[in-house]
Order: sequence, then C-alpha cells, then structure tokens
Amino acid sequence: SIDWKFCANHRGGLQMKAIETERLFLREWQKNDVRDLFDIMKNPSVINGGWKPHSSINTSIGILNEYIESNERWAVELKDAGKVIGSIRVYPDNNRGKVFAKTINYVLSEDYLGNGYMTESVKRIIEYLFEELDIDLISAFHYPDNDKSKKVLERCGFRYETTIEQGSARYDGQVFDAVCYSILKSDYFQNKSL
Repeated sequence: SIDWKFCANHRGGLQMKAIETERLFLREWQKNDVRDLFDIMKNPSVINGGWKPHSSINTSIGILNEYIESNERWAVELKDAGKVIGSIRVYPDNNRGKVFAKTINYVLSEDYLGNGYMTESVKRIIEYLFEELDIDLISAFHYPDNDKSKKVLERCGFRYETTIEQGSARYDGQVFDAVCYSILKSDYFQNKSL
C-alpha cells in the first residue's frame, strides 16, 4: 500500500493549501466548522450523494475529526458570510493503475444550490490539481439519478466514461450503479487554450 502522506511532496501527492475563488475560500476544515458541517449534512438530500444524513451534532463532531485527520477535504467557505457551505474531497483513484490519478467528490448545502458555487469550486480544484500538482487524470462518480452532480461535472469539462453496474454501495448497504466521468490533463489544457 502507498503511504500518501509520504507522497505529499512528490508528483501527484495531495498538498492541502488554501485556495481562493471569486466568491469562495477552499481551505482545511477546522474544529469550529462543526455547526456548518451539521447544517449541511443533516439535510436528508445528502443521501443523493451517498452520505448518511447526520442525526446529531455529535455525529458531525466525529465526522469533522475524520476530515481534519485525513487531510484530503477542503471546506468550501462563502467569503461574504464566513460560512462553510460545502466540501470537496480529493483522493487517489485506485481504479486507474497509475499514481497520478485522483478522484473528486463534493457536497453542497441544499440552501446554496443553484448559485454556481460548486462549479466554481470544482473548476478551481481542477486547475490546482493539473497545474500545480501535475495530476494526469481526475475522475468523479455519481449515482444515475443525481442530475445536479452530473451538471457540475459537465460544466467543469468532465466527460462521461461509463456506467459501472452495481458499482457503488451506499452507507446503508443499498447498491447503485456508478456513473463515471473523467477529465485528462491534456484535455484541460486544450480547452483552456480555446
């Protein structure tokens, strides 16, 4: 097994750093973000992304500690409000057989849908992964009925690859097809030059 913390300073290793967009800060999670995390994750709609809704603030405390320790998730903070409204996770894509591929997933508070915040965040993370960390490919998966996630991926330049039948098990044991999208570094730079 690869020691990803060791790889942090090598090509393809994830280096968490604060990233800014026009309206957002993408930064490490902090202990005082627990109320915002609970506000995001208590909503039953998070099940559409495969997450178990949080039933109490104590659940969010435990999950937040995991986020902080894993060092692979950005908190998406709305600049004007100083409030965390979502999360983006980047982790190794072990399906590719290459070290320099990453998978991305994300969640956004239902209260902030329809404003382009997640598209803005994902575009900036893609830029960071390709231009600063020299990643070769980024993949993402969603459930077949998660049209909002599909639209974010398409707006960010991802292309449909395949649907893996019975490819994802949700927290409650239900199994769903996994719709796979990806974007290559070469395609990213080609589209950027247009």
